[in-house]
Amino acid sequence: EVQLVESGGGLVQPGGSLRLSCAASGLTISPYAMMWVRQAPGKGLEWVSSINSGGDRTYYGDSVKGRFTISRDNAKNTVYLQMNSLKPEDTAIYYCNAFYSDYNYWGQGTQVTVSS
Repeated sequence: EVQLVESGGGLVQPGGSLRLSCAASGLTISPYAMMWVRQAPGKGLEWVSSINSGGDRTYYGDSVKGRFTISRDNAKNTVYLQMNSLKPEDTAIYYCNAFYSDYNYWGQGTQVTVSS
């Protein structure tokens, strides 16, 4: 069974940092592009960031550019999202996604709350 398990969410004050992890089991992520998307309360899904299979190309949404960094460790079968300078508007459930050809897998999400 393929599973993507996100972790690292929590409550943080504005200006703080969190590092999200997405650990895969039941598949090897090395051929997969990976991305993070989020869903704020009462809103739709928002794409946050993507990384290619080799890890040498990264992409970011305008709202997080310069503050978030996506990375991957294929040996650990894990993708990360380093989030700095967090703002209240970053509050959302963050989901990890793996996609390759016809294959598309989602994690269950991790809650990030930015509040004083």
